Amino acid sequence: MILRWNVAKRARRGVPDLRRRRSSREPRKKFLLFCEGKNTEPLYFEAIGRSCASTLVDIRSVRAAGVPQTIAERATDHIRSLPRRRKHSFEERDQVWAVFDRDEHERFEDAVRRCWEGGVQVARSNPCFELWLLLHERDFDAVLDRHQMQRELARVRPDYDKNGSKSLDFDDLILGVGAAEDRARTQLSRRAEEGVPYNNPSTTVGKLVAAIRVADAKSR
Repeated sequence: MILRWNVAKRARRGVPDLRRRRSSREPRKKFLLFCEGKNTEPLYFEAIGRSCASTLVDIRSVRAAGVPQTIAERATDHIRSLPRRRKHSFEERDQVWAVFDRDEHERFEDAVRRCWEGGVQVARSNPCFELWLLLHERDFDAVLDRHQMQRELARVRPDYDKNGSKSLDFDDLILGVGAAEDRARTQLSRRAEEGVPYNNPSTTVGKLVAAIRVADAKSR
């Protein structure tokens, strides 16, 4: 009762109330991404990071044989290396993701399982990351291999070149990210209904991008 009277008294006198108020914004969230590739994936997520400036998108490019196994290894090793106290806060606020392709890699599902068991979330694509990029432009549900998918993307986005001599305009591409998320969800639903959730074509990169965009909106 006394506290309420004092607050009211200060308000009448024009004295500011310095008690700590609860912020309506959430703390800035960090997304640590372990990716394969030196151009396409990192450049895409850099564009997402620029668009979602209220989050921190930290990209680690893994250039080694054995991907996706190597990516799963690096990502889970990172979480294990965190101090015990940091691990708890990390699980609450920050996220580690492994980004890799099915392509023709053996033990792909083993890598996915290793990530989940190690607290790493997975943004995987079958056959390749270019499927996710293509979904920014249009719906797609045909079975193609990696090379065919890259040619299909180049057909609708002439600025794309898998060899890196031309740079795709990712800032322009991500204007279609909302539609890409919807198309990817529909595609995943089809695979789930068929009983083959990992099959070609499918990608969960949309789940990662949606998580970044939601975190960004909450931190603004």
